[in-house]
Amino acid sequence: MKLPKFFGQPKKPLIIRRVHGHSMIPVLPPDTLVWGWMWFRSLKTGDVVMFEHANKEKIKRIDHFEDDKLYLLGDHLETSTDSRHFGLLDRSAVKAKIFWPRVGPINR
Repeated sequence: MKLPKFFGQPKKPLIIRRVHGHSMIPVLPPDTLVWGWMWFRSLKTGDVVMFEHANKEKIKRIDHFEDDKLYLLGDHLETSTDSRHFGLLDRSAVKAKIFWPRVGPINR
């Protein structure tokens, strides 16, 4: 049986992290524990992802794609340092797709 291809295949597919900062309020306030899958097949607009930038793990929402790059925004735009500041990121920077707590689309 052939297994589906995933982006990366780390030893531990599940991550648990604590949210720091206010950039994802109201969906993910500070000190919220989030769970994410490090094995994922695809990314789409509205997904919340954990990625690495400037040697730090960050959590943001995918706003849109440009070619094969991601434009990421925090839900609380006034306090978020995101793609408006550091530009587009390669998909390879994404380390996990956050699935819990359930993080649906946000109305801007």
